Amino acid sequence: MALRMAHVARCLQGKPVWSRLMSSVPTTKNLINGKTVESSTSQWIDVRNPATQELLTRVPESTNEEMLAAVAAAKEALPSWSKTSILTRQQTMFRFQHLIRENMKSLAAALTKEQGKTLADAEGDVFRGLQVVEHACSITSLQLGETLPSVSTDMDIQSYRVPLGVCAGITPFNFPAMIPLWMFPVALVCGNTYVLKPSERDPTVSMMLVEMLEKAGVPPGVVNVIHGTKPAVDFVCTNPDIRAISFVGSNHVGEYIYELGSKNGKRVQSNMGAKNHGVIMPDANKEHTLNQLVGAAFGAAGQRCMALSTAVFVGDAQEWIPDLIERAKKLKVASGDQPGAEIGPLITPAAKQRVCDLVQSGVDEGASLLLDGRGVTVPGYEKGNFVGPTILSNVTPNMKCYTEEIFGPVLVILNADTLDDAVSMVNANPYGNGTAIFTNSGPIARKFQTEIDVGQVGINVPIPVPLPMFSFTGSRASFRGDTNFYGKQGINFYTQVKTVTSLWREADTRSQKAATTMPTMR
Repeated sequence: MALRMAHVARCLQGKPVWSRLMSSVPTTKNLINGKTVESSTSQWIDVRNPATQELLTRVPESTNEEMLAAVAAAKEALPSWSKTSILTRQQTMFRFQHLIRENMKSLAAALTKEQGKTLADAEGDVFRGLQVVEHACSITSLQLGETLPSVSTDMDIQSYRVPLGVCAGITPFNFPAMIPLWMFPVALVCGNTYVLKPSERDPTVSMMLVEMLEKAGVPPGVVNVIHGTKPAVDFVCTNPDIRAISFVGSNHVGEYIYELGSKNGKRVQSNMGAKNHGVIMPDANKEHTLNQLVGAAFGAAGQRCMALSTAVFVGDAQEWIPDLIERAKKLKVASGDQPGAEIGPLITPAAKQRVCDLVQSGVDEGASLLLDGRGVTVPGYEKGNFVGPTILSNVTPNMKCYTEEIFGPVLVILNADTLDDAVSMVNANPYGNGTAIFTNSGPIARKFQTEIDVGQVGINVPIPVPLPMFSFTGSRASFRGDTNFYGKQGINFYTQVKTVTSLWREADTRSQKAATTMPTMR
C-alpha cells in the first residue's frame, strides 16, 4: 500500500491543485457500447449531497466525440435488436423488473444521497418507475396491430407498429429513477435503441439502472449514456441519427428542446412545468383534505411537477386554514436518510435561494406569510439546502409567487366565493399538468371534471399521476408534443405504423393482360 501511494504521489507531483483534488473524487463515466468510458473532457460538474455539501462525484461534459460514439453504438446495435423477437424483449423486461425490485433499497439510498428526498420517498420514486417496467412486459398485447382480411377479392390489409430507430431521453433531477424508467424501457421493448442523458445533478441511479439492464440481457450498444448540460442537449436535438426525444423538466428548457428537435425533424414529447391547484370545497372531509393537501404541497420538498402547490379555498372552507398551518408545522425537516424525515433538502443552494426569493416577492407584493420556513436549521446539517414548510395566503393571480413555478415546499393560497370562480381561476392559469378537487358532492365533482381545462384531474386525490396502464396526460403549457408518456401513448410514441396491402389470387397465374385502370378494390 505504501509503495502504491508513493507511486500515486510521484504521478501527481507537479500537477495543479485542482488536478490532484480531482484524482481523489470519483467520476461518473459514460456508457458506450456496453463499456463504462472515462471522459476525456476538461469540463466537470460537481455533484454534492444536498444535506451536507459533501462532494460525491464529478460528472463530465461529454465530448462531441464521445457523444458521436454513443449514437454510433446505438445505430450499430439497432438492426439486430429491432429484429429480436418480441418474446425475447419481453423476457428481458421481466428480468429487469426483478433486478430493480431486488435492488430497491440500494437504489433508494443512492437516490437520497444525491437528490436529497427522504428514503421512503426515494423508494416511491423507484417503485413508480418499476410499475412502468412491469407494464412494458405487456408488450405482446400493447403492440398488437390490426388486420382486415378480404377487404377486396383476395386482398388483405394489415397494419402494425415498428420501431423508430435510435431514440434519446433527457431527464430531470427531481425523479432520477422514475423518469428514466418512463423512457428507455418503453423504447427498448418496442425494438428501439437508446441514448440517455440523465440529469447532471444526480446521475448515479441512472447508471445503476442501465447496469441492471445489461445484467438482464440487453446487448451492448442498445442503451448508451452520455452526460452534460446544454452542449449535450444541443447534440441530442440536432444529431441526424436520433429519431425521437423524450424530455421532462422546466418550461424554458422544454420549449427549447421541442422547437430545436422538431426543427431537425425529430418526434418530441416534452413534459414541462406546472402550477397545480387544489380546490377545497366546504363539504369536503376536513381531516382527509388537510392531510392530503399537506402531503402533496410539501412532500419531496415541493420538487415535483405534480406537487399541489396552490390551494383554492372556496367559501367557508377558508376557515380551515389555521388547521392547515398547524399540520404543516408538525412536519419534520431533516436529512433524507434520517429516521422520521418528512421533508429533505432542496437540490442545490441556488434552488434554495430561488425559493426564498420567490417567497419574499410574495410578501413584497402584498401576500400574507402565514408560515415561514426559510430560516429552518437542521442540527448537524447546517450546510444543507433546507427550507421548511411555507404558506402564503391572500395571493392574487398577478403575483410572481403565483405566476412562476416555485418548486419548493411552499403553498400559495387563493380564495374563491364559488366553484365557478375557482374553475375560472384554474383555467386562466396557462399550465395544465394536474389539478384536484376535494368534495363529498358527486354533482360538484362531475361539474369540475367536465369544465376544468387540465390534463390530469383528481377527485379527492391530490396527486393524480395515472398508473402506467394509462398515460401521463399533462396539457396546455405543461406539455409539448402529440403523444404522451407511457401507457398506450408511450408505445405509440416509440413506434411508427406500417400498413401492408397484399393480393394473392389464383387468377393472376392465368392473366394475359396488364390492368392500367385505377384499382377500385371491389
